[in-house]
Amino acid sequence: MNQRNYQKELDQVIAGLVDQEKIPRLLLHSCCAPCSSYVLEYLSHYFEITVYFYNPNIYPPEEYKRRVNEQERLIAAMKFDHPVAMEAGPYEPDEFYRMVRGLEQEPEGGKRCFKCYELRLQEAAKVAQAGRFDYFTTTLSISPLKNAGKLNEIGEKLAKEYRVSYLPSDFKKKNGYKRSVELSGEYGLYRQDYCGCVYSQRERQAFSKIS
Repeated sequence: MNQRNYQKELDQVIAGLVDQEKIPRLLLHSCCAPCSSYVLEYLSHYFEITVYFYNPNIYPPEEYKRRVNEQERLIAAMKFDHPVAMEAGPYEPDEFYRMVRGLEQEPEGGKRCFKCYELRLQEAAKVAQAGRFDYFTTTLSISPLKNAGKLNEIGEKLAKEYRVSYLPSDFKKKNGYKRSVELSGEYGLYRQDYCGCVYSQRERQAFSKIS
C-alpha cells in the first residue's frame, strides 16, 4: 500500500496559490495554542486565516478556559503576513460524550480519538461552508501522537459532504513539531501534559504514578 505524503500534497496546493491575485481564506481548527503556533507561522504566508477553537473534548471546564485564553493571547502576540482572526466555538462537552459513548475504555490513539477527530472536523467543515471559506484544516496533525492519515481521511470525506476544500496536512513534517516547541518557549505558552479529554487525563495520571 502506497503511503501518501500529505506535506508534499500541501506544498503542491501552496505552489498553485502563488499566482492568484486573491488571498485564499482558511478556517483553521485549532486544538491548542502550542500546536497552532507553527501552523500559523507557516500558513499565514499564504492564507487569510480564521482560527476556529472548537474542542468539546477538553476537561475540566477550567482547562478549556485556560486553553482558549492562551490561543487568544498567542494570536494577539504573533506577527503575520496576512490577517489572522479567531472564533471560539461553543463548548459542548455533552456532544463529545455522546460521540464516544461505548468507547470509554479504548486506549489513547484508538477508535475513541478517531471519533473525536470527526466531531471537531465536522463542526469546522460546517463553519467553513457557512462562512464561504476556500479551505479548512486542523492543527491536530502536528502532534506525533495524532494519526495524520486518519485526520486527512476524515477531512477529505467531510470536504465532499460540505462542499468546501480540505487542506491536506501533516504539520509535524519539516520539523513542525520541533518548531512549535520553540515558539511555545518564545511566547511563554502553557503546554498541557494531556490531550484534553477526561480519559486522556486519567491515562496520563496513571502513567505518572507508574513512572
